[in-house]
Amino acid sequence: MKNSTLLLALSGFLLPSAVSAQSAVSYGEILQSLGGSVPAVHAAGVDVELLRQDITKRIIAEGKGTENAASPPPVLQELARLPNLTLVIEFDFDSDRIRPQSYPTIARIADALHHPVLLGYRFMVAGHTDGKGTREYNLDLSQRRANAVVEALVTTFRIEPDRLGALGLGEEQLRVPGDPEGAVNRRVQILNLGPL
Repeated sequence: MKNSTLLLALSGFLLPSAVSAQSAVSYGEILQSLGGSVPAVHAAGVDVELLRQDITKRIIAEGKGTENAASPPPVLQELARLPNLTLVIEFDFDSDRIRPQSYPTIARIADALHHPVLLGYRFMVAGHTDGKGTREYNLDLSQRRANAVVEALVTTFRIEPDRLGALGLGEEQLRVPGDPEGAVNRRVQILNLGPL
Protein backbone atom coordinates (compact mmCIF):
# COMPACT_ATOMS: atom_id res chain seq x y z
CA MET A 1 0.00 0.00 0.00
CA LYS A 2 2.47 2.62 1.08
CA ASN A 3 5.46 1.46 -0.94
CA SER A 4 6.74 4.06 -3.35
CA THR A 5 6.81 1.89 -6.49
CA LEU A 6 3.66 1.28 -8.46
CA LEU A 7 3.18 -0.58 -11.70
CA LEU A 8 1.10 0.38 -14.66
CA ALA A 9 -0.20 -3.11 -15.18
CA LEU A 10 -0.78 -4.87 -18.47
CA SER A 11 -3.67 -6.75 -16.95
CA GLY A 12 -5.14 -7.10 -13.51
CA PHE A 13 -5.15 -10.89 -13.75
CA LEU A 14 -3.37 -11.96 -16.91
CA LEU A 15 0.10 -10.41 -16.74
CA PRO A 16 2.71 -12.94 -15.56
CA SER A 17 5.40 -10.40 -14.74
CA ALA A 18 5.87 -6.67 -14.57
CA VAL A 19 8.36 -4.66 -16.55
CA SER A 20 11.45 -4.33 -14.38
CA ALA A 21 12.86 -1.06 -15.70
CA GLN A 22 11.20 2.05 -17.02
CA SER A 23 13.54 2.22 -19.98
CA ALA A 24 12.59 -1.34 -21.01
CA VAL A 25 9.26 -0.26 -22.51
CA SER A 26 9.44 1.53 -25.82
CA TYR A 27 7.09 4.00 -27.42
CA GLY A 28 6.13 1.29 -29.92
CA GLU A 29 5.31 -1.19 -27.16
CA ILE A 30 3.07 1.40 -25.50
CA LEU A 31 1.24 1.99 -28.79
CA GLN A 32 0.84 -1.73 -29.36
CA SER A 33 -0.43 -2.40 -25.81
CA LEU A 34 -2.97 0.42 -25.75
CA GLY A 35 -4.01 0.23 -29.39
CA GLY A 36 -4.93 -3.45 -29.48
CA SER A 37 -8.26 -4.58 -30.82
CA VAL A 38 -11.06 -2.95 -28.87
CA PRO A 39 -13.33 -5.49 -27.14
CA ALA A 40 -17.12 -5.33 -27.41
CA VAL A 41 -17.40 -3.93 -23.88
CA HIS A 42 -16.47 -0.54 -25.36
CA ALA A 43 -19.77 -0.37 -27.19
CA ALA A 44 -21.58 -0.06 -23.86
CA GLY A 45 -19.20 2.61 -22.59
CA VAL A 46 -17.52 2.80 -19.22
CA ASP A 47 -18.56 5.39 -16.64
CA VAL A 48 -15.56 6.00 -14.37
CA GLU A 49 -17.62 7.93 -11.80
CA LEU A 50 -20.19 5.13 -11.60
CA LEU A 51 -17.38 2.59 -11.06
CA ARG A 52 -15.99 4.78 -8.25
CA GLN A 53 -19.39 4.90 -6.56
CA ASP A 54 -19.85 1.14 -6.91
CA ILE A 55 -16.47 0.41 -5.28
CA THR A 56 -17.23 2.77 -2.39
CA LYS A 57 -20.68 1.21 -1.86
CA ARG A 58 -19.13 -2.25 -1.91
CA ILE A 59 -16.66 -1.37 0.84
CA ILE A 60 -19.44 0.17 2.96
CA ALA A 61 -21.76 -2.80 2.39
CA GLU A 62 -19.08 -5.33 3.35
CA GLY A 63 -18.34 -3.44 6.52
CA LYS A 64 -16.11 -0.47 7.20
CA GLY A 65 -12.68 -1.55 8.35
CA THR A 66 -12.83 -5.06 6.89
CA GLU A 67 -9.39 -6.64 6.51
CA ASN A 68 -9.23 -7.34 2.78
CA ALA A 69 -11.45 -7.43 -0.27
CA ALA A 70 -12.94 -10.87 -0.74
CA SER A 71 -12.84 -10.85 -4.54
CA PRO A 72 -12.92 -8.32 -7.36
CA PRO A 73 -16.33 -7.09 -8.53
CA PRO A 74 -17.40 -8.63 -11.87
CA VAL A 75 -17.13 -5.28 -13.68
CA LEU A 76 -13.42 -5.11 -12.80
CA GLN A 77 -12.91 -8.58 -14.23
CA GLU A 78 -14.44 -7.31 -17.47
CA LEU A 79 -12.17 -4.25 -17.46
CA ALA A 80 -9.13 -6.53 -17.16
CA ARG A 81 -9.82 -7.65 -20.74
CA LEU A 82 -9.40 -4.16 -22.21
CA PRO A 83 -6.18 -3.12 -23.98
CA ASN A 84 -3.85 -1.87 -21.23
CA LEU A 85 -0.25 -1.24 -20.25
CA THR A 86 2.54 -2.11 -17.78
CA LEU A 87 5.16 0.44 -16.71
CA VAL A 88 6.86 1.48 -13.46
CA ILE A 89 5.78 4.73 -11.83
CA GLU A 90 7.38 5.73 -8.52
CA PHE A 91 5.76 7.87 -5.83
CA ASP A 92 7.10 9.27 -2.59
CA PHE A 93 6.39 7.02 0.37
CA ASP A 94 2.71 7.08 1.41
CA SER A 95 2.14 9.99 -0.99
CA ASP A 96 0.70 10.89 -4.37
CA ARG A 97 3.80 12.89 -5.37
CA ILE A 98 5.31 11.34 -8.49
CA ARG A 99 9.07 11.01 -8.24
CA PRO A 100 11.03 12.97 -10.88
CA GLN A 101 12.63 9.82 -12.32
CA SER A 102 9.17 8.63 -13.43
CA TYR A 103 8.43 11.63 -15.65
CA PRO A 104 10.26 10.17 -18.69
CA THR A 105 7.94 7.17 -18.46
CA ILE A 106 4.87 9.40 -18.25
CA ALA A 107 6.24 11.37 -21.21
CA ARG A 108 6.40 8.16 -23.29
CA ILE A 109 2.80 7.41 -22.35
CA ALA A 110 1.80 10.94 -23.40
CA ASP A 111 3.67 10.63 -26.69
CA ALA A 112 1.74 7.45 -27.44
CA LEU A 113 -1.59 9.05 -26.48
CA HIS A 114 -0.81 11.89 -28.94
CA HIS A 115 -0.21 9.36 -31.75
CA PRO A 116 -2.94 9.32 -34.46
CA VAL A 117 -3.66 5.64 -33.72
CA LEU A 118 -4.80 6.51 -30.17
CA LEU A 119 -6.11 10.08 -30.61
CA GLY A 120 -9.75 9.02 -30.89
CA TYR A 121 -9.79 6.99 -27.67
CA ARG A 122 -10.54 7.53 -23.97
CA PHE A 123 -8.34 6.06 -21.24
CA MET A 124 -8.68 5.29 -17.57
CA VAL A 125 -5.81 5.46 -15.10
CA ALA A 126 -6.70 3.00 -12.31
CA GLY A 127 -4.70 2.89 -9.09
CA HIS A 128 -4.28 -0.33 -7.10
CA THR A 129 -2.74 -1.00 -3.68
CA ASP A 130 -1.81 -4.09 -1.73
CA GLY A 131 -3.88 -5.30 1.22
CA LYS A 132 -1.94 -3.55 4.00
CA GLY A 133 -3.99 -1.05 5.98
CA THR A 134 -7.71 -0.45 5.80
CA ARG A 135 -9.68 -0.76 2.61
CA GLU A 136 -10.83 2.86 2.96
CA TYR A 137 -7.28 4.16 3.27
CA ASN A 138 -6.09 2.05 0.34
CA LEU A 139 -8.97 3.28 -1.80
CA ASP A 140 -8.09 6.91 -1.02
CA LEU A 141 -4.34 6.49 -1.66
CA SER A 142 -4.93 4.69 -4.95
CA GLN A 143 -7.35 7.42 -6.07
CA ARG A 144 -4.87 10.18 -5.22
CA ARG A 145 -2.10 8.41 -7.15
CA ALA A 146 -4.32 7.79 -10.19
CA ASN A 147 -5.33 11.47 -10.04
CA ALA A 148 -1.64 12.49 -9.93
CA VAL A 149 -0.84 10.51 -13.09
CA VAL A 150 -3.84 12.03 -14.90
CA GLU A 151 -2.86 15.52 -13.72
CA ALA A 152 0.69 15.04 -15.03
CA LEU A 153 -0.61 13.81 -18.39
CA VAL A 154 -3.00 16.78 -18.69
CA THR A 155 -0.94 19.66 -17.31
CA THR A 156 2.60 18.69 -18.23
CA PHE A 157 2.01 16.70 -21.41
CA ARG A 158 -1.16 18.35 -22.78
CA ILE A 159 -3.42 15.31 -23.06
CA GLU A 160 -7.02 16.50 -23.37
CA PRO A 161 -8.74 16.05 -19.99
CA ASP A 162 -11.90 14.61 -21.57
CA ARG A 163 -9.81 11.66 -22.81
CA LEU A 164 -8.75 10.63 -19.30
CA GLY A 165 -10.39 9.39 -16.15
CA ALA A 166 -8.88 8.39 -12.80
CA LEU A 167 -10.17 5.57 -10.64
CA GLY A 168 -8.76 4.38 -7.32
CA LEU A 169 -9.47 0.70 -6.74
CA GLY A 170 -7.45 0.22 -3.58
CA GLU A 171 -7.15 -3.50 -2.91
CA GLU A 172 -10.41 -4.47 -4.63
CA GLN A 173 -8.58 -6.17 -7.54
CA LEU A 174 -5.49 -7.77 -6.07
CA ARG A 175 -3.21 -9.13 -8.76
CA VAL A 176 -2.12 -12.01 -6.51
CA PRO A 177 -4.98 -12.63 -4.04
CA GLY A 178 -2.95 -15.33 -2.27
CA ASP A 179 -0.37 -12.69 -1.30
CA PRO A 180 -2.48 -9.64 -0.41
CA GLU A 181 0.47 -7.71 1.04
CA GLY A 182 2.82 -8.48 -1.85
CA ALA A 183 4.40 -5.64 -3.79
CA VAL A 184 3.07 -7.11 -7.06
CA ASN A 185 -0.40 -5.84 -6.06
CA ARG A 186 0.74 -2.19 -5.99
CA ARG A 187 0.18 -0.89 -9.49
CA VAL A 188 -1.58 1.62 -11.70
CA GLN A 189 -3.31 0.49 -14.88
CA ILE A 190 -3.91 2.52 -18.01
CA LEU A 191 -6.86 1.04 -19.87
CA ASN A 192 -8.19 1.88 -23.31
CA LEU A 193 -11.92 2.58 -22.78
CA GLY A 194 -12.71 2.83 -26.46
CA PRO A 195 -13.65 5.61 -28.86
CA LEU A 196 -14.54 9.10 -27.68
